[in-house]
Amino acid sequence: MSDQRISGFEADTEKVLHFLQAEYGKLQTGRANASLVEHIDVEAYGDRMQMKAVASISVQDAKTIVIQPWDRTILQAIDKAIQQSNLGINPTNDGSLIRIILPPMTEERREQMKKLVHKLAEDARISVRQNRQKAHDAIKQDPNETLRTSLESQLQKAVDKANEQIDEVRKKKEEEVMKV
Repeated sequence: MSDQRISGFEADTEKVLHFLQAEYGKLQTGRANASLVEHIDVEAYGDRMQMKAVASISVQDAKTIVIQPWDRTILQAIDKAIQQSNLGINPTNDGSLIRIILPPMTEERREQMKKLVHKLAEDARISVRQNRQKAHDAIKQDPNETLRTSLESQLQKAVDKANEQIDEVRKKKEEEVMKV
C-alpha cells in the first residue's frame, strides 16, 4: 500500500522529468528536430501563438526542418520569429514554406550545449529536493514513529530513483550533443 505523501512526491517527480525531457528536446544538437522550433512564439492574428499552433513542422532530413504555415499571410511573421529566437539559425523563405538548414555545430558550441545540459539536470535535481522536503515535512507530522520511519525510507528510495533517472537522461543528451 502506497502512502499519498509518497505517491504525491512520485507524481511531482514525474512532472520534473517530463519538463527536463521537454527542455532537452528544445536544444539544438546539430540534428533536425521539430521540437527545436515548435515552442517559438509567433505574432499572428494580433496574438502571440506557438509555432506548432500556426504551422505544420516536419523534418525533411537530418539537417533540414520544413515549416509550412496553414495560412500564408503569416509566413513573414514566422520568418521574423525564427530570426529573433536565439537559436542561431537562419530560415529560408520560398514564398510558401520556410526551410531551416541546421549548420554543423562547432566544438565550442557543443561545449556550451553540454554546460546547458548539466545546468538543466541540476535544476531538475533541485526541484526533486524541494519536492522531497515538502513530502518529508508532511511525513514528520505523522504520530506513528514506525510508519514515519518506513515512509522516510520509501521517500529516500524514490529520491534515489528520481536522481538516477535524471542522470540517465542527462548522459543520453550529453552523448547526443557531443556526437559529431
